[in-house]
Amino acid sequence: MKEKKANINRIGFGLKKEIKPMLNENYRSSLIEQIRASNYELAAGDLTICLAREFGFCYGVDRAVDLAYETRQRFPEKTIYLLSEIIHNQRVNSKLAEMGIKFLSEEETSKIEKNLSLLDAVTHHDAVLVPAFGASVEVMERLRQKGCLLVDTTCGSVVAVWRQVERYAQEGFTALIHGKFNHEETQATCSRVTQYPKGKFIVVSGKKQAGKVCEYVLGQEDRKSFLDEFSKTSSSGFDPDRDLERIGCANQTTMLSGESMEIAGMIESAMKTRYGEKDLNRHFCHFETICRATQDRQDSILQLAGSRVDLIIVVGGYNSSNTGHLCKISNELCPAYHVQDADEIISKNEIRHKPVGETEVVTGQNWLPEGKVRIGITAGASTPDRVTEEVILRVIQCAKRQTRRK
Repeated sequence: MKEKKANINRIGFGLKKEIKPMLNENYRSSLIEQIRASNYELAAGDLTICLAREFGFCYGVDRAVDLAYETRQRFPEKTIYLLSEIIHNQRVNSKLAEMGIKFLSEEETSKIEKNLSLLDAVTHHDAVLVPAFGASVEVMERLRQKGCLLVDTTCGSVVAVWRQVERYAQEGFTALIHGKFNHEETQATCSRVTQYPKGKFIVVSGKKQAGKVCEYVLGQEDRKSFLDEFSKTSSSGFDPDRDLERIGCANQTTMLSGESMEIAGMIESAMKTRYGEKDLNRHFCHFETICRATQDRQDSILQLAGSRVDLIIVVGGYNSSNTGHLCKISNELCPAYHVQDADEIISKNEIRHKPVGETEVVTGQNWLPEGKVRIGITAGASTPDRVTEEVILRVIQCAKRQTRRK
């Protein structure tokens, strides 16, 4: 199914110069630039702040935010809608709302896919921003039919995944997607598969579920328990006896890259055992689809954790997949705290944060060690440098109060 090209803008309106002052005012940080220029470290009394080499806004996020600001600049009087959050960062989305951009859904884009009536407010006079995660084939088609201006900020790395799973569907492979089923990106990716009559997908959240797929391929898992496990995370009418004969692996771009590679290896090994080395290419296909920025940030946090830091603070939205994975990596190497912004750092003794693997924010105690301390700082790909700066300043403030009380 080829997309119509009418009324879709993916390149902006040539207004980068005009919007730059607003972007600098809202998101740029002179302190972050200073720390980068000082070998990524900042000393403040007994405290040393150690910045990760790669963190914060990636190219795809930069592009999405630029396109949103350019659209508002180009059409100051037009009604502009966002399908949902443009990226997973409260500060950025709040700024867009202040600019008069309306959100069709206050939650994830999948809410629109389940209730297309949310699009009824859109007319052909309006503009609609598609988030960096993308949107489903059905949502895009509905919007095209309305004749509105579509400004598509979908990340290029996400589009690369779509091309891959579309190829799988065309060639008769079931797309096995390592991702979070309810995440906007994964929902959009699944829709790229099922636009083809014989397209099939199954989503696995991690190695445990991938193991169940392997067991079924090898005849070690019964049909009922398998379908019970995956009935809500596979394509309609999924038949494991038929649809697991040929598997192509892909992943949500923000997943842990090492885990995605392990899962692909597990599936490949099971298919090789079942069908033999000679026929493997007929039954298994894999192209890594972790984005480069995600990989760089994950590699950088490993380097940071190995540089003798006492703890790491990971800054980013609580619903940000890539930020959560940075915290997971950090937490395996030293104490780590995922905070949304500086307001979560209450005092030297208390910090609100989202623990790895949990859904609720908790209040931790005695997070800041006494004496000389090295604190690592990183941020998810949707986090503006200004937010990271505010966290750093708040940590320094807490450390100074601790020093004065000694």
